[in-house]
Amino acid sequence: MIIMKDVYKTYSNGVTAINGIDIRIEHGEFVYIVGPSGAGKSTFIRLIYREEVPTKGEITIKGIKTNDMKNKEVPFLRREIGVVFQDFKLLPRLTVYENVAFALEVIEASPRHIRDRVMEVLDLVGLKNKARSFPTELSGGEQQRVSIARAIANQPKIVIADEPTGNLDPETSWSIMRILEEINLRGTTVIMATHSKEIVNTIKKRVIAIENGIIVRDEDQGDYGYEI
Repeated sequence: MIIMKDVYKTYSNGVTAINGIDIRIEHGEFVYIVGPSGAGKSTFIRLIYREEVPTKGEITIKGIKTNDMKNKEVPFLRREIGVVFQDFKLLPRLTVYENVAFALEVIEASPRHIRDRVMEVLDLVGLKNKARSFPTELSGGEQQRVSIARAIANQPKIVIADEPTGNLDPETSWSIMRILEEINLRGTTVIMATHSKEIVNTIKKRVIAIENGIIVRDEDQGDYGYEI
């Protein structure tokens, strides 16, 4: 589903964040991306949803070579990819319902489908009773669950989570992980960048470790492998 071949990413300041990566991630996998700060994890993730374009190499998502895509084609790729951010990125003037509905409105879903799907995903993340609330009225964990609901609203094949538990307390972090596991069990590929040793070592999944822009370890049922 996701293939990188000899991928490099060098920024305009001369920093090479990704340095010759070759990787394949199959449909339905759950993958942790780990490594020290500044290792290239965020760049790796941004390359997948084409926030960044490789300086060299080839990236294929669901059989589509993203290097050659025109800018007008990128939104169609992103319909297949849901992104969950550490800082939530919710729209503060919209309610919970409206934040999730927005993801469906941009793809011109019907009003009936939007109504049904929004309530379905809010139920999945346990927030049906908060549909009319605004983000400022929610806890950090609740805001992250809204972010997840928005990311999966249009039933993407891939969900990318960039440090989704980074700003949350341990109990809330586990509740977020249970939701991500449920999404994965329903067939969605989940790729999660994380610094959480406890989560990685407890919920065993494939672990890809990146250091200095290079994949140094790729293990099924792997450990975190770094001291905090």
